[in-house]
Amino acid sequence: MKITVDINSGFCWGVIRTIDIAEQELQESGTLYSLGEIIHNPVEIQRLKREGLQPISYADLELFRGRKILIRAHGEPPETYEKARALGITLIDATCPVVTKVQERIRKFYDNGFQVVIFGKKDHAEVIGLVGQTKGEAVVIKSLDEISKVDYSRKTVLFSQTTMDKPTFYAIRDNLARQIKEFEVATFENEAIEFHAKDTICGQVSGREKKLREFAAQNDVIIFVAGRTSSNGKVLFEIAREVNERTFFIEDIDELQRKWFEGKESIGITGSTSTPQWLMEKVKIAIEALVPNDIIA
Repeated sequence: MKITVDINSGFCWGVIRTIDIAEQELQESGTLYSLGEIIHNPVEIQRLKREGLQPISYADLELFRGRKILIRAHGEPPETYEKARALGITLIDATCPVVTKVQERIRKFYDNGFQVVIFGKKDHAEVIGLVGQTKGEAVVIKSLDEISKVDYSRKTVLFSQTTMDKPTFYAIRDNLARQIKEFEVATFENEAIEFHAKDTICGQVSGREKKLREFAAQNDVIIFVAGRTSSNGKVLFEIAREVNERTFFIEDIDELQRKWFEGKESIGITGSTSTPQWLMEKVKIAIEALVPNDIIA
């Protein structure tokens, strides 16, 4: 049996940047508060908690006057910054630059009188930050079934949460384009951003699709490691499962089952853009312990 960790998996550069910022602050002060869980991976969150990172909620801000608080990769709405200033809180802004760019573009369209439509999940942290750029007026839809929420008589622009799937985005885009006279799809204009797309879905999520499909096809079994609340994890898992029906989703090693590997020759381990490389290596070691040594290549 050959066990391989996908070299194209692991943290995206936005998550790497956020965790680097958090760890640098932790080295200096030993304790840091983050507004919400820093990423959607419970195992990595527990590791950072042991280092001194403590998640808090927006409702807790009053209790942390004059402290330092980290803004996670998902970003925050403008009112969070306003409240922090009023409370004398120092914000360490680790918002992913891609998310920041989307926020800026949404504000420009909103200020120019556009109805802003966001393809995403309304309760997701990133979407809450995006909707905040429109004073709460943006229309959030997660599927074609919800497209009736859109006012077809208004000039409209379509954005996306950065971790959603492209096929649904394009289906929504095409439907709106047929029904709205003045309709635009948001695009990135700043070439400093490391990807270029006709939408605001992060290139490091959508760009993994081809390589993930290849990896899933090359292995008898795929172990997909991610937090269950990770949006991009759900998207990438479904892509892998489309190619290989023996794709199993786990958060940590205690969910592994020996029967998944019986009679199989190749095992592939992959994950979302919020899955740390060390966790996937841990999964590999755990699988090696589950199967007889003499069948591991």
